Amino acid sequence: MLGKIDLNCDMGEGFATDALIMPLISSANIACGYHAGGGELMQQTIRLAMQHQVAIGAHPSFNDRDGFGRREMQLYGEEIHEIVSNQVNSILKAAEAEGAKLSHVKPHGALYNMAANDPMVADAISRAIKEIDASLIVYGLPDSASESSAKAHGLKFYREVFSDRTYTNEGRLTPRQQQNALIETVEQCIAQVLQVVVHQTIKSTDGQEISIQADTICIHGDGEHAVAFAQLIKQSLDQQGIAIKQ
Repeated sequence: MLGKIDLNCDMGEGFATDALIMPLISSANIACGYHAGGGELMQQTIRLAMQHQVAIGAHPSFNDRDGFGRREMQLYGEEIHEIVSNQVNSILKAAEAEGAKLSHVKPHGALYNMAANDPMVADAISRAIKEIDASLIVYGLPDSASESSAKAHGLKFYREVFSDRTYTNEGRLTPRQQQNALIETVEQCIAQVLQVVVHQTIKSTDGQEISIQADTICIHGDGEHAVAFAQLIKQSLDQQGIAIKQ
């Protein structure tokens, strides 16, 4: 056994693929209602995760359903603290009602990207998480403000690499508005995942091989071939003797 890797997916956002992808992953980031989901869908997704022994996480975002949480919002630190607290507490109560435990928090979309680059945003998120439950794991970009802030607050941090996104020479995600931000083929996605997990490197958009460490790999459940892709990633990791677990 080479080791293990956590395989996470954003869930409870209203996509029909959740039930098919859930058995293939080890952790689910469940939307809390601000960019998608919430209410009964959140409860259903928690129950689905429990059924497949998948770790349950909060997926808080800016209050932006129209923009699916992908538009940056300039808020004060206390405002960010409040929206994260509200969402994490919401899913924490939903999980407790089902007899489940919350394991982690992964910010969504623009909130995630801003936290990676802005220490103020990262600090507001870390403070909110620590106040609720200091045992919760924070998911975010490696070597980012998110990682520095989480560790400064004594929180466990999982370095996340995306299976279907390209990276710059600096090890940052290529902005979505650029043409080459997404990896279009299943074969390339799987090659990237295996390179990250086995060799701890990744190839940038300029062809440079850069060092990168991952505790968790993100797959997306809303793509055209999302289910087949998740199945192939699991199969490829199994073949390499890598366990999928948080």
